[in-house]
Amino acid sequence: MIIRYYNDLANLFYKDKVLVILGPRQVGKTTLLKEYLKKTTLKHLYITGDDIRIRDALSSNNLDILRDFCDDYKVIVIDEASKIPNIGNNLKLIKDNIPNIQLIISSSSSFELSGQIGEPLTGRKIDIFLYPIAFLELKEIYSTFDMKNCLLRNVLVYGSYPEILEEKRLSRKRELLYQIVNTYLLKDILEFERVKNSKLLFDLLKLIAYQIGNEVSMNELSIILKIDHKTVSRYIDLLEKAYIIYNLRPYSTNLRKEIAKKSKYFFYDIGLRNAIISNLNPIEKRNDIGALFENFIMNERIKRNNYKKIHSNIYFWRIVRGKEVNLVEERNGNLYAYEMKYNPSRKVNKKFLHYYPNSEFRIINKDNFTDFII
Repeated sequence: MIIRYYNDLANLFYKDKVLVILGPRQVGKTTLLKEYLKKTTLKHLYITGDDIRIRDALSSNNLDILRDFCDDYKVIVIDEASKIPNIGNNLKLIKDNIPNIQLIISSSSSFELSGQIGEPLTGRKIDIFLYPIAFLELKEIYSTFDMKNCLLRNVLVYGSYPEILEEKRLSRKRELLYQIVNTYLLKDILEFERVKNSKLLFDLLKLIAYQIGNEVSMNELSIILKIDHKTVSRYIDLLEKAYIIYNLRPYSTNLRKEIAKKSKYFFYDIGLRNAIISNLNPIEKRNDIGALFENFIMNERIKRNNYKKIHSNIYFWRIVRGKEVNLVEERNGNLYAYEMKYNPSRKVNKKFLHYYPNSEFRIINKDNFTDFII
């Protein structure tokens, strides 16, 4: 069994803060909650926003009703909290007036939940972000050798959603991935934002999927899709808020030759990206292995830094003539540059050191990546 990094939520309780669990769909948020409740000795209540009676009580804005509801529980877990109208204000009432109670909330629609609780719970919550399975969470299960070989090859094609990673049958992995794409992928956006043209949104996502590792031009996307620039920007923003993609901005100190306009976009899960473009071929039959490896390393590095509370600003770097660095981390006033090359024999240009001689530079490849992401 895979033990998640946040396997004991009690360690995250802090004073009178609401614990909010965010993350993409299907990454195991509900499983994490239920596993915690199996272990706790505190009197607890698990409820879901799918229950209409729960929705009535927790959207009442009536302190007497909320007191009766909370009773003498020490921990209340609210799953599917985004389905409860006015949930943010009611949680605020509970925290401000009912002492000695720990609230934990989550939702399969983290996108919608964030919008509902943001302002009411300002200063009253702690957010944790749950990603697809990280290699950091697998170090007790897999040896370094297995990580560099069979596990890497598997994840580069099928990604690391918990259910898919634990499934051994390749045919079933494919079925699960396409199910996620067809059933869950755009559900948050289409329901919450009432986006009418789902085909257009999916076409945009597919174009971005083909461009991972490359700079994305909003104008080019606008021309290809035959929609205005503002609509492209809005749809990309929605895809980011739904935790499907994230962007990496260019690093620049305004040197004349540096490029500082276009962003790169990566997928939170590589398997999802591959399913979107209907390419689940093994790595031997792919021509995008370099882009997949770059997306994989980006994801795992972000997971590692987030879970270990290593705070850094991240960028890519490129100059006009095409010389670039995949990842630049700015930590404690220092620059660390990393170039990802799946094939260890590939040559790497170290032009970054010419412009930033006091920085550190490292090449990450399939033979040495494990200590970089674990």
